[in-house]
This record gives sequence, structure tokens and C-alpha cells, in this order.
Amino acid sequence: MHEKTRRAVLGTGIAAAGSGLLPACGSPAPHRAKDHDGMDGARRGAPGRAGAPASDVPPAYISPHGPEVAERERKRDPGPVRRFRLTATATTLDIGARKVTSWAFEDQVPGQEIRVTAGDTIALTLANNLPQSTTLHWHGIRLRNDMDGVPGVTQRPIKTGAAFDYRFTALYPGTYWIHPHSGPQLDRGLYAPLIVEDPKETLTYDKEWVVVLDDWLDGVGGRTPDTVLKQLNGGKAAHAMDDDGKGDAEEAAKGAKAADKRADKGAAKGGRARPSARHEAAPMESALLGGHAGDVTYPYYLVNGRSPESPQVFRAKRGDRVRIRIINAGGDTAFRVALGGHRMTVTHTDGYPVVPAETDALLLGMGERYDVLVTVKDGVFPFAVLAEGKGRSALAVLRTRGKEPVRFPRPKELDGTLLTAAGLKAAEEVRLAPKDPDRIIRLRLTGSMRRWDWAINGRPYDSSQRYPVRSGERVRLSFINGTDMWHPVHLHGHTFALPDGGPRKDTTILLPHHKVNVDLDADNPGLWMVHCHNVYHSESGMMTILGYQK
Repeated sequence: MHEKTRRAVLGTGIAAAGSGLLPACGSPAPHRAKDHDGMDGARRGAPGRAGAPASDVPPAYISPHGPEVAERERKRDPGPVRRFRLTATATTLDIGARKVTSWAFEDQVPGQEIRVTAGDTIALTLANNLPQSTTLHWHGIRLRNDMDGVPGVTQRPIKTGAAFDYRFTALYPGTYWIHPHSGPQLDRGLYAPLIVEDPKETLTYDKEWVVVLDDWLDGVGGRTPDTVLKQLNGGKAAHAMDDDGKGDAEEAAKGAKAADKRADKGAAKGGRARPSARHEAAPMESALLGGHAGDVTYPYYLVNGRSPESPQVFRAKRGDRVRIRIINAGGDTAFRVALGGHRMTVTHTDGYPVVPAETDALLLGMGERYDVLVTVKDGVFPFAVLAEGKGRSALAVLRTRGKEPVRFPRPKELDGTLLTAAGLKAAEEVRLAPKDPDRIIRLRLTGSMRRWDWAINGRPYDSSQRYPVRSGERVRLSFINGTDMWHPVHLHGHTFALPDGGPRKDTTILLPHHKVNVDLDADNPGLWMVHCHNVYHSESGMMTILGYQK
């Protein structure tokens, strides 16, 4: 039976600063729910720490390659096959202000948009011409588990010179994107938008504009994401996994050593010297984010791969109704966005529809997406992008006439009404049916900027970790931020509902020392990552796995 097709709505999942804790979604039912602070499965070095699994938990979990995953895909009723091919390669990119050496798909950033219709089967071959292993994660897509692109968990890494065929049904419409899930590769140019169109679309608009936001450092002054992660980690190399999901220390060490040589060479040629301290600038603060805004100082911020010196221009006619799909593909930066001279109507977040809401500005954490509608006025307008708390900005241009360059003042909309998920509600058709949770899993984000010991429930990531769930359960994830910094938390393979009828999301901002309870239906068997989408936090240990029990 074909599942019901729904488009998602946009919402950021951030609790407004000073608003207090977000309440739980629905009424808690401690007399029914299985409450887990710990995890199942062995953990090297600390067996049985932080609570034991329930006594009835079986030791075996559904494999990403098991019959349960294949059966779930069959029920999705795979539709027409749409074929694509991507090559990941080292290349030179023109980002407007300068040319940089980086890694990208098909020598461009963002990579070529992938666009299909809900129900289509995506068949994409990824060829790896990089000097490191890689994979491809389909961010936000509720797909079959063995195609999720997590090395050592759902697939083997794609070695240099090899290729991998991804094939799955893209059942749910919405705005998504693709990126690697191998070390800090996300913070290079390896990303692209993925749009799944709704054959039953109810929105009416004349044009569509896909806008991808990014923070950029790769290839500038000899810096790479590998060297930055090593500096933040106090000299430790990036997390890397071999075919069994265990750390490949030798490969990571080689990559870090080569990156260091490139950084030193760049500095010797007159580029910016490789920094020796963890933080290269004064503390980056944002009241909206509850304090510290980020760990990494970026020389450039990009909109659709272009710096403000040479922005992308989108052309429309006066009166056009434009749908703007906004994606934050950054590694360490939240972006505040606004369209000068216009108000935006939010229609979707993370692919799911919301009750339409008007605003001047939006805030996107890393991994989040918003769809908005605007009715275009006559003139030339900045699509303004502020790197929240970092004092830098980027832009694109919306133009109805002329070609002359324009110097834009800061649009007042950036400082106007800012809409967050706290002000959004899920559209009626995508709300979860009321139900008490069958299981509650508490995931406390731990660590500090000083010690750089990011983890979940005090445990840095280990591929043997499992927080057990069962198919058919209503699961409540209780995200608790025990740190002094905000974190965008992302769940693979599912969407969850924010409290009190809030939007459906797969990524939500969690402010310092705040808590949010989100509910989901366990309907997609396999092993699924939960992690902070700050790539430097996740690759330092702030990741874990939800595992479906057999």
C-alpha cells in the first residue's frame, strides 16, 4: 500500500531566548513509557555505565541490510526511476571574492540541484575521486536505512577511486539536501540541494528560488576543515571510520598530517598563517542563541556559492509570487535571513507544511530548511544573510529591472519581527495523532568549549552504542542541553513533532541549558544517527544511534 504523500512545513525549533523550557508534547505517561537514560549494547571502556537497558531488551538489532528494511521499502511502492551521477573531486572553485582549492561535486558549489517528484525512485551513483573515503547522506529524507550514508553503520566507506549506487524511494515531498557524513568533509564544497516536488501541490507561485547558505574557510590561507578540527580538538585528528565502524587512526593521522603541510605551505606563500589557538577571534556572542554563537571564524559567508563581492542575481517581475527554499549548509554558523523591502510568509520547515505565518526575518541553524512565499515589489532588493553572532554578512540580489550594481544598506527587516518554531504550528494534515509515549529516551548534550569534550549523556560517540526502540512505538526523545552553547540536533530517517502542536522537524535548535521533548512514530527500521549538526561538535563525539530491536 502506498503511504500518504505529505509536504512538510518550515519551523526552526528554537526556543526564543528567555522563554524558558519548552513543555513536553502531549501528556507524559510514566506509568506506560519505558524510560531510558542509558543505552543498550556494549561500550568499550565503560560497560553498563549510566543505566542498564530494560530487562526485556533483546541483544539483536535490525540490520540496515536486513529483510525488515527491504520490506519497509517495498511498502513504499517504488515509482519511476530517476537516474543521477555525481563525482566528488578536488577542484578549484570561484566563490566571487577569490578562487579556492576545495572538494566539490562536479566542480561546482553548491552541487547541481537534484529534483524529483514524490514517489520517484532515486538511483544515484557517487564516484569518489577524493584523496579520502567518503559517503553521501540524504539530509531529512525518510529513506531506507541502508542508503542513509553513515560509514561503518549503514554502509562501508566509498574508498578513493570507487563508486557506490544509492537507490531508494523519495516518498515525502519537501526541501532537503545532500552532504558527506565522513569527518568534517561537510565544511568543504560537498553539498547540493535536493527538492522533492509534491504532485498534489496546493501552493500557487510563479517562480522558485533555491537559496543555499554556507560558511567558508576551505583553501583560504592554507586552512582546511581537518586542520581546524585538529586545532579545536587540541591536536587530535578527525573522527574516521573503517568498514567496521571503528576509528581508522592511521588514515586520520595521514589526513591531518597532509593538511598541516598544506596549511604551512599556504602560510609560507604569503597566505594567512595557520593559527595556534583554538579561537582566532574575540568571543562570538548572540543573545538569540543564548550566548556563544560558534567556535570557528570564517573568512567568507556564501549564498549559492557566492560571496557578497559578486552575489547571485535572481530575476523576477513585479507582482510575481516567488517560493524561496532556504537551506543552511553551514558547518558552524546560524544564519538570520531577510528579504529587504518584503515580508515573508513561512509555509514549510524541514519539508513539512506549517500554518502560514508572516515574518520579517528567520533564523536557521545548521541543517535546517525553510520555505517562504513573497510577492515581489518593483526594484532591486537584497536577500540579506547575517552570520548570527559573528558580525559578518552575505547576500544575494532580487531584481526586477536594470543591471547597475547597487550598494545596499542593512535592511531593516533583519532587525524586525523574527519568527522561530515557537511561533509556528504544524499544518493539520501532518500533525501526529495524540498518543502517550511508549518509550522515553533522554539524550543530554554534554561537554564544553574549554575542554572540547562534546558527547551525549557523557559518552563520546562509539559505533557500538544503541538506544533501543521498537517498530510501532510512539517514542519521546527528551533533548536536554547541559552545555553553555547552542546545538542544532538532527535525527536521521524520521521527523519528529515539536511540543504543543509545533511543526514537524528533523533538525531543531536547542539553546544552552534548555530542554525540548519531541515525539516521533518509530516506523522506519534500522540504525539511525542522532547528532549535533555543528560538524565540529559531532566529529568530536556528539553523536549516538537509535537502534530498532528485532
